[in-house]
Amino acid sequence: MIQSRLYVNDPFPSGVPQMIPRSLFTAEHEDFRKTVRRFFAEEVVPHREAWEAQQHVDRKLWNKAGELGLLCVTMPEEYGGLGVDRTYSTILMEEQSYAGDSGVGFSLHSDIVAPYINHNGTREQKEKYLPRMATGELVGAIAMTEPGTGSDLQAVKTTAVADGDDYILNGSKIFITNGYLSDLVIVVARTGNSGEGAKDISLLLVDADSPGFSKGKPLKKIGMHAQDTCELFFKDVRVPKANLLGGKEGMGFIMLMQELAWERLMIAITSIAGAEASLKHTLDYTRSRKVFGKPVASYQNTRFKMAEMKAELAIGRVYVDRCIELAVKKKLGVDDAATAKMWTSDLMCKVIDQCLQLHGGYGYMLEYPIARAWIDSRAQRIYGGTNEIMKELIARTM
Repeated sequence: MIQSRLYVNDPFPSGVPQMIPRSLFTAEHEDFRKTVRRFFAEEVVPHREAWEAQQHVDRKLWNKAGELGLLCVTMPEEYGGLGVDRTYSTILMEEQSYAGDSGVGFSLHSDIVAPYINHNGTREQKEKYLPRMATGELVGAIAMTEPGTGSDLQAVKTTAVADGDDYILNGSKIFITNGYLSDLVIVVARTGNSGEGAKDISLLLVDADSPGFSKGKPLKKIGMHAQDTCELFFKDVRVPKANLLGGKEGMGFIMLMQELAWERLMIAITSIAGAEASLKHTLDYTRSRKVFGKPVASYQNTRFKMAEMKAELAIGRVYVDRCIELAVKKKLGVDDAATAKMWTSDLMCKVIDQCLQLHGGYGYMLEYPIARAWIDSRAQRIYGGTNEIMKELIARTM
């Protein structure tokens, strides 16, 4: 193993400040990081404003990512993936955060949707969907949240009623990442009426071109303007019973719980990386910006604020890296992931807010990376389960 460092080329010329060298990555990881960094610098960053205006990235970006092997990297090679572990997924998420991008939904597609199929699908389901997800031919999404359910998955009202060899799907979903561009959606639906909540929940693989399946326009959000978050509607959609995940009805809630720990750690990974990037931008700004004839960075208040942020981020980084190690070994606990998600997303918002303040008036201008980071970061404390839900999960283990 070699110690990881950030490369000295764009977008962070002097690197993100780190207190303790990382030991997660090998030379092969670093070669992969170079490819990922180049991809975001060349294929994503120059188009950010255009994609924010249209509220989604260009569809062809998914195909370019597939050509470079950047999608579904942890999937088995027989299904088009690279067959690598989640440390490679970590690199993809970190580099997207370092690039300041919040529009590309690769991580949800590759590290949430694809694993549901790989871990729970039949061979026929895997062969049908995973190779095309790896090439970018199919964009994947997962539809959990409904207008009236929020974080309470057991209160799902979308129904899938058996009818011969099909289910008849009816209902709606909201806040669906990758929803507008989606070609395949894993839908959380109620397939039973036992009244026992979780036992009635199933997961269905639904093709977006199915009759009766429609999409709303991308939602107008505070931030993440290039992410095609939208509503999905199902009116008498026929879904073959062969598209049921897990082999039998009522397995949905169990499958969701098995994957949610990693989903929450993904939020922690992007939270720490995004906060590190914001600190780097702020270091550069305060060193170049002068007030009363001196660089802002030379004032004690600035130095102390920077020191506090660096220390807190270093502590958070060590915890998140340890959680990544446990995730790779399939030993990550639900409470550990909830802790990581809650603490790092809170820290991210705190750090970015302090960094914006150190920019003064320019911090409020969207042409500066810190302003974009400020409006994009707020959602981290909400999706994947609100931080209040995380506290409840942690408290249950005490």
